[in-house]
Amino acid sequence: MTTSSSTDFNLDVAEYIEEAFERCGLEAKTGYDLQTARRSMNIMLAEWANRGLNQWTIEQRTQALTANDSEYSLGTDIIDILSVVVRRSGTDFSMTRISRDTFINLPNKTSTSRPTQYFLDRQITPNLKLYPTPENSTDVIVYDALTRMQDADTQVNTLEIPFRFIPCLTAGLAYYIAMKRAPDRIQLLKTVYEEEFERAMAEDRDRSAFNVSPKLDYYKVG
Repeated sequence: MTTSSSTDFNLDVAEYIEEAFERCGLEAKTGYDLQTARRSMNIMLAEWANRGLNQWTIEQRTQALTANDSEYSLGTDIIDILSVVVRRSGTDFSMTRISRDTFINLPNKTSTSRPTQYFLDRQITPNLKLYPTPENSTDVIVYDALTRMQDADTQVNTLEIPFRFIPCLTAGLAYYIAMKRAPDRIQLLKTVYEEEFERAMAEDRDRSAFNVSPKLDYYKVG
């Protein structure tokens, strides 16, 4: 048996749109059809960010610290921060995330030392606030950032998503288009979308080792 020996199947934006319109029983015929579908796709990607953690959008980044400077502007593509350490002379020291209320009530924000706590002010440009204020300019913050997915700008773009999310994205776009163009198919396509999203997210979860302990009650000898 001859196989393709290929594992690079992918769709560009135009092909996602074509498939989604077909699932709605429609055909994308005009430039506006493509424009409105691409807009729906970008709105859906924003919705994905609100649904929870997307493992492939996590990036490890660094921020050099400056003595006596406790606030640092981060990239506008950052949605949230998952973990932070201070790296000093090759050794990483964990930091604790605190709430806005806790940060505001810290008694002496100008005290200097190795930072042990941080507050992420999630503005359009996220602002990372450290406590205590850094005491030197040689330490580095290393953090895992949850970042925005890249936009679908043109029909020839491919999207920055894993292979396992292709069915989910296609089903979701069909549902979004149905809300505007095929109201009789909304419920069906929504159900398919939610099922595909649940499967994709289950596969995207962070896996850790686990042990299964049998219930010994089943092995009791009467």
